[in-house]
Amino acid sequence: MSKKILITGENSYVGSMFAEFTTEYGDVVDTIDMIGDDWKSGDFSSYDAVVHVAAIVHKQERKYSKQEYFKVNSELAFKVAQKAKNDGVKQFVFLSTMSVYGVLNGVITKDTPCVPFNLYGESKLKAEHIIRELDDENFTVTVLRPPIVYGKGCKGNYVVLSKFAKKLPLFPDYKSQHSMIYIDNLSAFIKKAIDERLSGVFCPQDDEYVCTADMVQKVAKANSKDIKLTRFFNPFIALALKMKIHLVCKIFGTLIYEKDLCPPYDKVDFETAIEKTET
Repeated sequence: MSKKILITGENSYVGSMFAEFTTEYGDVVDTIDMIGDDWKSGDFSSYDAVVHVAAIVHKQERKYSKQEYFKVNSELAFKVAQKAKNDGVKQFVFLSTMSVYGVLNGVITKDTPCVPFNLYGESKLKAEHIIRELDDENFTVTVLRPPIVYGKGCKGNYVVLSKFAKKLPLFPDYKSQHSMIYIDNLSAFIKKAIDERLSGVFCPQDDEYVCTADMVQKVAKANSKDIKLTRFFNPFIALALKMKIHLVCKIFGTLIYEKDLCPPYDKVDFETAIEKTET
């Protein structure tokens, strides 16, 4: 059965790609701008679900104050959820982040505590707590904590590595593992969560853990480029990881979710996802 879905937050990558993805299944998707107060006078009552993606992200941390982070990422999110519930919407899907754990290296399990180390993670975690208090038999709250999201038109770490793959003749052959999620796989889980009214906290990810060196090679191949892997830099990388140098940890560290933090569902495989991203 098709759903009517409202995305709160215009021009977001995840929101735009989800709208494109789910309309192919017959769902009706609308988007509303969250800048200003016009959204408060809107009527949400005709929607089956609200997907909240509006946020100040971690890349902008120097630009905004702590007060602004919590005003947008926590207070605004709660007010939107509260309005959705008051208007009779049955489900609220909140896009949170892996950053709530505050982990740079390691394996995140169901028992890993949330100890965020930046304003982005802190404000998102605060939002999770207050929004989940609204959950009851008539109003389902779904919290998603995706890892790195990649796909055609994405921003962030993937874009940087893609540029490396297209320009560099060599790249470190350092074995690492990362949880990542292709945008269509994230969209597919959001749809599943809405179709099945899943309640709780979920950490969707691709089926395969990704090694940075392997990913760079696949990106190069998708662009008909040749890049060689070398172990020459490995001792320096290992030392930088021990020193917890942030950029090195993000690229060459291991940061993964255990597989059981999200129910299984059909996904695009990693090689196909890279090809679709790069073409």
